[in-house]
Amino acid sequence: MMDLRPPSDTPVTMGHEGVGYIEKIHPSAEDKGFKVGDAIGFLYIVGACYECEGCMVHNLHCQTGNQRLQGFTTDGFFAEYAVVDWQNAIKIPENLELERCAPLFCAGITGMSKYSTIIEIHSDPPLAFNAVDSCELKPDQWLAVIGCGGLGQLATQYAKAMGVKVVGLDINDDTLEMAKKLGADAVFNSRSNKNYVEELKELTGGGVHAAAVFSNANAAYAGAPSILRLNGLLMVIGISPKPIELSTLDLTLGKYRMKADSTGIPQRMPKAIEFTGKHNVLPEIEYRELEDLQSMIDDMEEGRAKARMAVVF
Repeated sequence: MMDLRPPSDTPVTMGHEGVGYIEKIHPSAEDKGFKVGDAIGFLYIVGACYECEGCMVHNLHCQTGNQRLQGFTTDGFFAEYAVVDWQNAIKIPENLELERCAPLFCAGITGMSKYSTIIEIHSDPPLAFNAVDSCELKPDQWLAVIGCGGLGQLATQYAKAMGVKVVGLDINDDTLEMAKKLGADAVFNSRSNKNYVEELKELTGGGVHAAAVFSNANAAYAGAPSILRLNGLLMVIGISPKPIELSTLDLTLGKYRMKADSTGIPQRMPKAIEFTGKHNVLPEIEYRELEDLQSMIDDMEEGRAKARMAVVF
């Protein structure tokens, strides 16, 4: 795995994952199906070969060792213009508003330039879509979305578009209200409602079929198994600051199962974006000023953010 720390002696423009319009195409990419003026979204790992065994798992595992993470180890997308590898790019469906599409490639703080280029700096619908799709749920089965921030809200919309029933869990009532607005069948505040596990199991007839944890809190992972029905699936998405604890006995006896997913490789993007366009799945976005950047970060860290936040610059 490559070192994700930024170079200590060179300034780096932040921002990874974004969308924008093509201004210029290098000759090496002219025959790849893109043209100047196309609205595209793009992932954020550049320099990889996109073809080796490592890249078929995740581009950070590229065996060439040339991969770089835009916005961290090389310049990212908080700028009017950026250079991206064509392998990372995909056309945005015409029915989707470009101004709201950046969270489809990342779920954090978004930047919008005066040239209508949208740039983001934190996680994503390939990710939200992959998380729900990997649960392999059937219509009318239950999915628990644990952590109903921007990514969880996207997951809620994807799940409902797939015919899945959704219960949202969070500790922020405003965030839960947004999840309800976006289609969640039920929501529970896991901090203030001491009986939420019993109420959830009664509602779902014994527990959810899958629980996708979008929160990075260790407490979210600790509580997830309690709401799963027998042999339910725990989907690992949020990256916790400390290792999570689990019962190997519960796993070996099939009390529950575990899987994990991520943004994935560029080859997985078309399925997610096609589904997004077909069902018009877009995030709620709150626009703020650049001077509010620190307060935006504080709101995310403290769990107060109830939608994606964007900066116009």
